[in-house]
Amino acid sequence: MRTSVLGPAERGQALARMAERELDILVVGAGVVGAGTALDAATRGLVTGLVEARDWAAGTSSRSSKLIHGGLRYLEMLDFALVREALKERGLLLQRLAPHLVKPVPFLYPLQHRGWERFYAGAGVALYDAMSVSSGHGRGLPTHRHLTRRRALRIAPALRKDALIGALQYYDAQMDDARYVMTLVRTASAYGADVANRARVVGFLREGERVVGARVRDLEQGGEFEIRARQIVNATGVWTDDTQQMIAERGQFHVRASKGIHLVVPKDRIHSTTGLILRTEKSVLFVIPWGRHWIIGTTDTDWDLDKAHPAASSADIDYLLEHVNSVLAVPLTRDDVQGVYAGLRPLLAGESDATSKLSREHTVAHPVPGLVVVAGGKYTTYRVMAKDAVDEAVHGLAQRVADCVTEDVPLVGAEGYRAMWNGRAQIARRTGLHVARVEHLLNRYGSLVDEVLGLVIGDPALGEPLPAAEDYLKAEVVYASSHEGARHLDDVLTRRTRISIETFDRGTRSAREAAALMASVLGWDEAQIEKEVEHYEKRVQAERESQRQPDDLTADAARLGAPDIQPV
Repeated sequence: MRTSVLGPAERGQALARMAERELDILVVGAGVVGAGTALDAATRGLVTGLVEARDWAAGTSSRSSKLIHGGLRYLEMLDFALVREALKERGLLLQRLAPHLVKPVPFLYPLQHRGWERFYAGAGVALYDAMSVSSGHGRGLPTHRHLTRRRALRIAPALRKDALIGALQYYDAQMDDARYVMTLVRTASAYGADVANRARVVGFLREGERVVGARVRDLEQGGEFEIRARQIVNATGVWTDDTQQMIAERGQFHVRASKGIHLVVPKDRIHSTTGLILRTEKSVLFVIPWGRHWIIGTTDTDWDLDKAHPAASSADIDYLLEHVNSVLAVPLTRDDVQGVYAGLRPLLAGESDATSKLSREHTVAHPVPGLVVVAGGKYTTYRVMAKDAVDEAVHGLAQRVADCVTEDVPLVGAEGYRAMWNGRAQIARRTGLHVARVEHLLNRYGSLVDEVLGLVIGDPALGEPLPAAEDYLKAEVVYASSHEGARHLDDVLTRRTRISIETFDRGTRSAREAAALMASVLGWDEAQIEKEVEHYEKRVQAERESQRQPDDLTADAARLGAPDIQPV
């Protein structure tokens, strides 16, 4: 069974190898597109490297709505090609590439007008289902159904009776976006790519007009070194324009950032067995099932402030609460909000001033020899973006390179997952864990779960839940540090787990214990443990303060009150 280890020793070895030899392709940026590009290149037999300034998925790719979807609203814009492409990718992820990470999720669309709306919306959802099936990968989800008001209220009692006259229910899919990207990176590593986080590109190497490599700063151990590469792929998302400036090139297109925020509330605050999709004056609002929680989002506003730490303002939170409360029998209050997160979508700049109308298509360009830029797109179609980026890079390699094969390359943990899921009761008996706990682990690690459980066998204390975060075992914190590339406490509490948005204390009560567990792998002393905990607590404090501010400017200023633990 294919696996890979991304511990501190492996990181150092990867950086050393990248500095010692010329790569075929160096990918800059380990969001979903960069990670996917590294996997695509590695599985074509290319000598591949991947560097990331912060952590895997630290930017946009850990702060999405966590949906894998065809984009139902793009049908209304008549963007059939984008929807068809996304539905094919959704089916591939559900059935073949990552069944352990990508799961079906039902949505209820309340109807508010008699006659025409049921026909109009029903025709759209029927077309959505038909396009999914015609893609050849859409048979894994139930088809849509029409519901009366009484039937709709039976499955979603939280809705006000006067908020609907009937409803439609359809299916899409969801995943934990940050874990998905980390798993992509591990898969790329398993196929031979050298990968390193906390390694920032600070400049490009040039020979004449050609880009021939990058100068990289190791933010963990210190020092700078050069990585030579025949082609470099810039997959830095909302930082695309900043990266372009390093080669003094204006670029063939520009990327604008659109901020989207999400609220996380406990499951018992909204009584429903299905997610909801609501139309707003600008776009749509999702209420998405998320384990023992709901995710409510999102907003869509222009953002030109700090890209690393976009801040949610009080106005953003009020906007979401107002819209979701318009259909709920028991309104939500600020006290119901457990977590808040904000992310930036990289949109290709167009003529429209409204970010909701900017293109979700992606673009690949070759602005100068040796450098490929990929930008735009949407999470669901990352694999297509990666393929197009590598196809473009291959043109500059002057050699025959195999075609893309990632349509048939399952992510690590996918192989044997369904068989292990069928045997989850036996796993529970063998380990002494409750079957619900085993299911939780299988849906996070897939068939790699034995690696996590092996830690528990070696130290039974690691089979205990993390204090103040009962959904996660102590072993998961250790595993994140030893196998998943976690370098700091923030990596574990925010991205390897979701403790930072799933608890009312936002992870502060778990921080010290988690840091102590990480120390055993990363070699921290007491002073470093204290530094990690203090930094995390300051980050939470700054985020809470930003969410009390009235607008973007004041929220951004408050959030920047907590510096990064490793300045980039």
